[in-house]
Formats: sequence, structure tokens, C-alpha cells
Amino acid sequence: MKKMLQAAVVAAAVLAVPAMSLAAQTKTAGAPPAKSTTHKTESTATHSAKGVVKSMDATSLVVTEKGKDVSYVLDASTKKEGDPAVGSTVTVMYKTEGTQHVATDVKAAAAKPAHTSTKPAKK
Repeated sequence: MKKMLQAAVVAAAVLAVPAMSLAAQTKTAGAPPAKSTTHKTESTATHSAKGVVKSMDATSLVVTEKGKDVSYVLDASTKKEGDPAVGSTVTVMYKTEGTQHVATDVKAAAAKPAHTSTKPAKK
């Protein structure tokens, strides 16, 4: 009888270990991930686009790029280089936040100098 009791205890132990392991895996796999108290910063890739300014005000910029109008949000941190104005060619560095393109840098292309003729004036 003593040997049967030992065999039963050993069998129960052998079967219990895999069952506990399976139960632990099922519990963690089905549970939602724990929320972290630290704020995870989203990786915000910076993109670049070039086009002609269609309209511009203090908070927005619309640029025509490859025949399509694209809107950008301007905020206090947006750097403006040169003098971007309607009709000027600009390069916009931006990041996407949700569905908005937030401009981080707007560079106006330098104005091309007026073409001066090198031909002598006719008399």
C-alpha cells in the first residue's frame, strides 16, 4: 500500500507541473497588457515636401505639391526660414500627428534674381 501511495503522489506531481505551466501561459496570454505609468513617446518620423504656397496664415499653410493641395498645421515651434508667402516655393519639414501634418520647419526658396540682359542696348 505504501508503494501505491508513493506512485500516486509522484504521478500527481508529474501531471501537476505541466498543468500549472499551461495555466500560467493561458492566464498571461488572455490578460490585457499592463498599462505603464510612464508615457511612451511615439516615434515621430520627420518627412519633407516641396511645393508652391497656395495660402498661409498664422496657424495653417496650404502647399500645392505635384498638383495636390496639402495642408500643414503651424504652431509656435514651427521655424520659418526666408520669407514664405503665397506663390513662393517652399520646402516643408513635418511630422504626422494623428491625421494632421504638423510643420516643424518651413524654408522659402531664395528668390531668383531678375534676368539681366548682357546684350548691348540697340541704338
